[in-house]
Amino acid sequence: MERVPLHESALEAPVEARDGSKRIEPPEPVAIKVWIVTARGKAFLSEQARAVAWTTGQHPQVQVEYLDRGGRIGFAWVWASAVRRA
Repeated sequence: MERVPLHESALEAPVEARDGSKRIEPPEPVAIKVWIVTARGKAFLSEQARAVAWTTGQHPQVQVEYLDRGGRIGFAWVWASAVRRA
């Protein structure tokens, strides 16, 4: 499967907000819907996405695997508020 090009990839939540947080990895990825904001500032809802890990704590984040509008696969850490179970 083709990967999302870097210039169209998702903006990620800051790694500093994950530092010291507990990382949880489910036995199987969880089907989700996720709002993605790209490096070019465009936003879209990916309804074909999976949560592969998440953090707990004051500023929770989710590591997602998503398909963009062109059907290409992308990976990013996003704020938990951008994610909903499918």
